[in-house]
Amino acid sequence: MEYSFKMKGTCASTVRFEVVDHKVHNVRFIGGCSGNTQGVARLAEGMDKDELIKRLEGVRCGPKMTSCPDQFAKALKECE
Repeated sequence: MEYSFKMKGTCASTVRFEVVDHKVHNVRFIGGCSGNTQGVARLAEGMDKDELIKRLEGVRCGPKMTSCPDQFAKALKECE
């Protein structure tokens, strides 16, 4: 199933992804730092959803209280 999540407090506006058999696939960030979001998307491919949440949750971007990875973790939690 494909999910779309509106991100808050980040340069990227949206993250879209699929979860199949608890594995994350086809992650696409809209906006944001291209190299960083592409890197996160490639690293996330095929990972277990819960493991990805544990690794990404709480990551901050400079002085901000959140980041694209942190918002992605929030999106993954919402699709449970």
